[in-house]
Amino acid sequence: MIEFYPQIKHVHIMMAVASGLLFALRGAGALAGMRWPQWTAVRWTSYGIDTTLLTAALMLLTILPGGMFANGWLATKLVLLVVYVVLGIFALRRGRTRAVRAGFYVAALATFAMVYSIARAHHPMGFLYGLVG
Repeated sequence: MIEFYPQIKHVHIMMAVASGLLFALRGAGALAGMRWPQWTAVRWTSYGIDTTLLTAALMLLTILPGGMFANGWLATKLVLLVVYVVLGIFALRRGRTRAVRAGFYVAALATFAMVYSIARAHHPMGFLYGLVG
């Protein structure tokens, strides 16, 4: 499967960008009081993108030697991914007030940025590694 690594990585990167952009748009729309972020088609598009993203990630994980725990940055990315999903749920649906949803939205976007930074740096500290190290 190593021969497909570049294509799988490309799909993974494109789906990560699409997922982040769609979340940013949905969150901004939801905070503005619009209804379209909760439309069934938009939600299912988000599910499809995220499923493709996760599938590509798991495929890449099987290709990498040693798996996730041999690469500390991957484990950190996975933990932050769970945090991002939980924050996103509260930003889009579960937050009781607009201010609370806005706080979760900003926190989710910051978490997404950190996940991206970790992926680019291949280090658990992401962009912080360059500042500290």
